[in-house]
Amino acid sequence: MADAILTTASTLMCPHGGQVQLSTSNSQANIEGSPALLLSDRHTVSGCPFTLPSGTPQPCVSVQWLVGATQTQVGGVPVLLANSVGLCLSAAQIPQGPPSVAQVQQVVKGS
Repeated sequence: MADAILTTASTLMCPHGGQVQLSTSNSQANIEGSPALLLSDRHTVSGCPFTLPSGTPQPCVSVQWLVGATQTQVGGVPVLLANSVGLCLSAAQIPQGPPSVAQVQQVVKGS
């Protein structure tokens, strides 16, 4: 089923409310003036307040994508969709949970 393609203008957050900073290596496909995000992109997270029960800070610092579009690609690389699967990671590369999509363009969809 088709879903909205994520772009650098989308808004994503880590599971703890940190802001995902979106950037991409894609320079070929723009949607409403913003580049589409790719499965190969890695994003940074800022402002994650997560702390372990012991009191040790363990904030999300990056997002790594695991599953993108199965049919829609840019330069042979799958684009990211609103339902793509990713993991927020701590500095020690410990999985912290999936990012959530708060806002995405609704003009172009992919599958």
